[in-house]
Amino acid sequence: MAEIDFENEMKKLNDVPRLLLEAELEPIQGSRFQPTGFPDLGAAVYERPDGKRMILLESAQSMANRFEQVCLDGNGPNIAEGLKDLPYIHVRLYGGGIETETSSLVEAHRINSPFIMNSQHKDFQDKFKEMANYARGKPLDWKKVGKALFFYDTNSILHGAFMANLEDGRMKVPRALTGYIEAEDIREAASGGVKNNPIDPTGKIRAEDYDKNVYSNVPYHRMEYTAGKITAYFNFDLSLIDGYGFDPAARSLLIALGLYKIRRFIRTGLRLRTACDLKIKGDIHVTAPDKFLIPDEESLLKVVKKEISACTEKGFFAKPPVTELITKVKEKKEEKTSPESPVESDEENPSK
Repeated sequence: MAEIDFENEMKKLNDVPRLLLEAELEPIQGSRFQPTGFPDLGAAVYERPDGKRMILLESAQSMANRFEQVCLDGNGPNIAEGLKDLPYIHVRLYGGGIETETSSLVEAHRINSPFIMNSQHKDFQDKFKEMANYARGKPLDWKKVGKALFFYDTNSILHGAFMANLEDGRMKVPRALTGYIEAEDIREAASGGVKNNPIDPTGKIRAEDYDKNVYSNVPYHRMEYTAGKITAYFNFDLSLIDGYGFDPAARSLLIALGLYKIRRFIRTGLRLRTACDLKIKGDIHVTAPDKFLIPDEESLLKVVKKEISACTEKGFFAKPPVTELITKVKEKKEEKTSPESPVESDEENPSK
């Protein structure tokens, strides 16, 4: 396959509102797969207007997480070596016997993490607000908002950030890169199993200091699915990126980085769950614009590195690119409630 000239391909994206891609997938073995599930809903089964039964195999929120995962050093929180000069925020957490780390690459809503946007980091917040020209009661200047996010956490432009923890929470940055996976013409494949206790199926024999009901045999049901077709969809909102008024080098970086993430996900990230292991059929197909060609993963990484260097030279990134913060933390103690009092959950959806 001849090497694709990315600079020439970028010309095809001038004045194009969306770059739309598709990839047909199939189970790597057999025909069954386990879709994503939602609390109080289960699998997202629905019907198209033509009556064909569909299922959302992977949500846009989960795909955003997966796009970020493929660019991490292992499981994070730091970025992969090949992207080390791309800006993000690294946070060391300490206090109450806790010593760990996190970053805007792995936190929900990225730069909006409460470990970043809190009163301990007023100096950082003031610098960010100044660059974004952000103040309570003042209209948002989206070009400056984009500049500030690109400067401190470039991935927030691609994956979005709901800045609820900053001032009055008006800064809501939508995703520029959205992906999801659908399966059509689906059929249920019911099965099940049992968790066995080889010592005592009744569960009466227990460890003296552990009395939770986890001992007996526990039968369970399992619902998987088959499908006539599985398709991954990728939507690159170029009009959103262009609305920020980025320099050509920054625009090129964002598009190349997004395409690189898609290529990496297709190659390394299709083991979505224990019972959902997929592979691509053929290659990624561009549905719009016509005749746009996607370079391979290695070529895209070269472009990304080249544009990172260009953006660094032009002063578009923080110096150093990794902003280091230290956050003192504490462990929230469980509140005792009476049997009559309802217990409210403060568990948040981990999807981004």
